[in-house]
Amino acid sequence: MLDLKDILLKVRKGQIEIDEALEILKYLPFEDLGFAKIDFHRSLRRGVPEVIFCQGKKKEQIVKIVDAMMKKGSNIMGTRASEDVVLELKTITENVQYFKEARIFYIENKRVLKNKGKIAVVCAGTSDIPVAEEAAVTAEIFGNKVERLYDVGVAGIHRLFMNLNVLNEANVVIVVAGMEGALASVVAGVIDKPVIAVPTSVGYGANFNGLSALLTMLNSCAGGITVVNIDNGFGAGFAAHLINRLGGIEDEDTLS
Repeated sequence: MLDLKDILLKVRKGQIEIDEALEILKYLPFEDLGFAKIDFHRSLRRGVPEVIFCQGKKKEQIVKIVDAMMKKGSNIMGTRASEDVVLELKTITENVQYFKEARIFYIENKRVLKNKGKIAVVCAGTSDIPVAEEAAVTAEIFGNKVERLYDVGVAGIHRLFMNLNVLNEANVVIVVAGMEGALASVVAGVIDKPVIAVPTSVGYGANFNGLSALLTMLNSCAGGITVVNIDNGFGAGFAAHLINRLGGIEDEDTLS
């Protein structure tokens, strides 16, 4: 599918007829599949196409959504996707990348512009890595350079302090932590960058499936912390992308 600017340019140059352009444009707001309404205007509004949240959807529904998006030439990303979903998708396209730990699939149909800056993704413990990977892979798919710093929680804080260069070189830092969730406060207290904190459901009973980490992060006395929902690596990766792209695009000369 052509984006709006491409369509208008091709009409002006006489490369496509007005009736053909109208046929394309009528699907730009959204396409109604009955069980889903695909928002094709989202990439125009937000710079990123609609992302499929796979959890709770039937495999057949996901395949139909992906098929409709492929016909429009969109880049397609799905979160909380199982390997069974990816196997089903391979019946309609082999162009599927699957990031198992992050539970994300991605189908790239058009070039993604790259942001100049860097995002750091930091996690407290190895058990937090799946959520951290959801954040990291999301940010990478959206065109960001990502540096990972894993297993540097407060139980061995020297591991973090020996890698402060990773945090200082980033435009924004995502901090993923379960248990009591203290790592976000520590990171925000030693750097001058925005911190996006992600509480995870990792922990013993009094962790209350991530509630204790969430409350710790919300009650942090360190300034500059924004907190997303429990286990919401995708939300953190998306927010970090929006912050990082304010620093400009590496190949913006190609946009004219």
